[in-house]
Amino acid sequence: MLVEAFAAGVFETNCYVVAPAPGESCIVVDPGQDAEDGLREVIARHRLTPVAVLLTHGHMDHMWSVTPVCDGDDIPAWIHPEDRFMLADPFKAVGPMGAQLAQMYPGLEFREPRSVEVLADGADLELAGLRLTVDHTPGHTRGSVVFRSATEDDRPFLIAGDTLFQGSIGRTDLPGGSTEEMMASLRDKILMLPDDTAVLPGHGPMTTVGRERDSNPFVQGLTNAPGRHL
Repeated sequence: MLVEAFAAGVFETNCYVVAPAPGESCIVVDPGQDAEDGLREVIARHRLTPVAVLLTHGHMDHMWSVTPVCDGDDIPAWIHPEDRFMLADPFKAVGPMGAQLAQMYPGLEFREPRSVEVLADGADLELAGLRLTVDHTPGHTRGSVVFRSATEDDRPFLIAGDTLFQGSIGRTDLPGGSTEEMMASLRDKILMLPDDTAVLPGHGPMTTVGRERDSNPFVQGLTNAPGRHL
């Protein structure tokens, strides 16, 4: 399994490239601001062919480059239907902050990629020789999802977006956010995963489910159950 990440743009959003091995097809997850050059470098270095872009949610720091990346390679973007409106109007999704961002980037316009597919809770995606399970994890946004590896040959991993970070969790104070839903998502969809599940967050360094269950102050007390094996 090949998983490579780089931090894109001023928001330092982790953009992930995942493939079974060098020289094969790949998926791209969360191409943020100015992610195109970094993606080209990773794809060329590993001789990869992108087949899809997956979005953990619709906030602009995670989908900024989705349209040029998708349309440039003629590949679809996958997003939960609750967050699809953000592809064309991400400023609307962040409340008053949207007006400030619009002033910071005058003339910036967004539109949907030519091809958009929708994600469903519990769906198994078969893309680029990979199998990923989609878990709907509302809380940060209504349409937030995480992508969980569904193979038995490699260490399990979770692409967590802005649901779980090392030592923290995603904010819930923007439009569509909900602290109650965030806690339920963490408890029911993430903290019950095996301890050794690698967590690949939307920002910051990698961690594990076990480490966060034991030390993350934002999730203490959510569950006392041991990590389950899927």
